[in-house]
Amino acid sequence: MYTYLSLLRGINVSGQKSIKMLDLKALYETLQFTNVTTYIQSGNVVFKSTETNTQKIAELISNAIKTQYHFDVPVTVITATNLYDIAHNNTYVINNNHSIETLHVTLLNTSPTIDKLTLLSAGNYGADAYIINNTTVYLHCPSGYGTTKLSNNYLEAKLKTSATTRNWKTILKLLEIVNATP
Repeated sequence: MYTYLSLLRGINVSGQKSIKMLDLKALYETLQFTNVTTYIQSGNVVFKSTETNTQKIAELISNAIKTQYHFDVPVTVITATNLYDIAHNNTYVINNNHSIETLHVTLLNTSPTIDKLTLLSAGNYGADAYIINNTTVYLHCPSGYGTTKLSNNYLEAKLKTSATTRNWKTILKLLEIVNATP
């Protein structure tokens, strides 16, 4: 059994694409996932599976949600090791010079191409900053994520890939849950 984290994009936001976490947990269990734990209402789920292909798992979850709820939800699945690496390789944390409230992580479903990265780097983001490491975008938004140009939608449009964003506190809590999963 392998431990995974799935991040659902755009559920339970402003009354849209509503899924109760208890129901989501039950749905995951019907997919033969075990040790299913949800965290807050935004679709963070830690679980175990014998499957080793994260893309296959993401498609399975997305299809099950479409069948059950009749709407599409982009799903990102990462391994426990990926989450550990994300949590321990954030330059903004390593340098310890930024408030945790200003930090976010955007997970991309595919690695951006050089031309897309070049296009992104040409933008003016004021005091906001980012660092991209493969499919992880570390964000520092000193005035808050709600005011940044580097929003999830903006990054998806510029990098031409599906993405989902979580604040740093959520990343740390998910790591805690992953570490406690038997």
